[in-house]
Amino acid sequence: MTSLSVEMLAADAVEPITSAGNAQLGIAVLAGIAVIVLLITKFKMHAFLALTVGSLALGSFAGAAPAKTIASFTTGLGSTVAGVGVLIALGAILGKLLADSGGADQIVDTILAKSSRRAMPWAMVLIASIIGLPLFFEVGIVLLIPVVLLVAKRGNYSLMRIGIPALAGLSVMHGLIPPHPGPLVAIDALGANLGVTLALGVLVAIPTVIIAGPVFSRYAARWVDIPAPEKMIPQRPSEEPARRPSFGATLATILLPVVLMLVKALVDIVVDDPEQGVQKVTDVIGSPLIALLAAVLVGMFTLGRAAGFSRGRLSSTVEKSLAPIAGVLLIVGAGGGFKQTLIDAGVGQMILDFSKDWSIPALLLGWLIAVAIRLATGSATVATISAAGLVAPLAADMSTSHAALLVLAVGAGSLFFSHVNDAGFWLVKEYFGMNVGQTVKTWSVMETIVSVVSLVFVLLLSLIL
Repeated sequence: MTSLSVEMLAADAVEPITSAGNAQLGIAVLAGIAVIVLLITKFKMHAFLALTVGSLALGSFAGAAPAKTIASFTTGLGSTVAGVGVLIALGAILGKLLADSGGADQIVDTILAKSSRRAMPWAMVLIASIIGLPLFFEVGIVLLIPVVLLVAKRGNYSLMRIGIPALAGLSVMHGLIPPHPGPLVAIDALGANLGVTLALGVLVAIPTVIIAGPVFSRYAARWVDIPAPEKMIPQRPSEEPARRPSFGATLATILLPVVLMLVKALVDIVVDDPEQGVQKVTDVIGSPLIALLAAVLVGMFTLGRAAGFSRGRLSSTVEKSLAPIAGVLLIVGAGGGFKQTLIDAGVGQMILDFSKDWSIPALLLGWLIAVAIRLATGSATVATISAAGLVAPLAADMSTSHAALLVLAVGAGSLFFSHVNDAGFWLVKEYFGMNVGQTVKTWSVMETIVSVVSLVFVLLLSLIL
């Protein structure tokens, strides 16, 4: 899962960098992934270096010119850092402001006071689903992670028991619910009705997020019992602030980007005219970069100044927030580089070639194609766009409700088993302080549950409607 700018670049990938046949390309993909996993697990190589080497190995196995492989990798790395990296940096600044001012403690104390121990995973999945409704996955992550880590540490919860519900809420919203880019593109490609898709998407999302979140988190916490990683927990400042910001001001600051993006999404649906002045304004203020930047600037006053920080203290807080995320940025960027190398090698087209003659019911076909492209490229939105384009002719004779269900089936398939070619995999791994195996047993399995459970409910609805 990567931000819209990265996804659209990937979706518009140019002529393949290799003329390898499908068999050779398939072997190259498996070999490239194997190299990355082996270097990290067996030789303990840093993930950034392993992803770089794995991308070059993939290009070599596929018979691509080294210069083209390098160009693909650096393009993907650059676009990922440009899109996701800035969001991670802004999120880190906001998180540090929350921690140093005492705002994060205020939020966590309130959550812990209002929720019982048994209800906490349910509270986290509800908060994540609401926050994730208008937000890109990465923005939701950087806003929620400081709260998740603090709740886990202060409440003495297993990190997975709190973290998995939050991730499930964000992921389900990202894959199934408009106005996220994948579902919107699929709605357009399949000629589905936005309102009907949104309504059915919510029907599918509610049981899915319950099963993949609070229910699965019980098992994930047994499989991977780890504490919140100290280096990622917002550290309390050496000197306590003179006073804490109020709960209302802190909550308003965190929700500001959510509101700005939600306004943009609603205007896009209601106005639907890029030339209108109001849509031009909301397109700017509702973009992830501007929305998070606004929250940081507002937070300097509602959090920093409210806690009695001087200008020098504010500057020091911002400076200290950026050092811990350098490694995360490089790893996530390299994940985007590997993904772009896969896409430019023509893996998406390879999957489409394999699947064009499958004789399977439309809903299942859309899901399977999206699963195959997701596994091969690591991109949820590229999988959605490609699969929707392939099954679009099947939607021509469908009823309104079944066209909407086809959108949801494709979206569900696009979330299947996130692994080493997905920048989101590395984002979750680093923030939660897990190794590759632990990330697969928790995050990857959770994504698979989201995908399969969503499909089951889509098929059930298709029998009723």
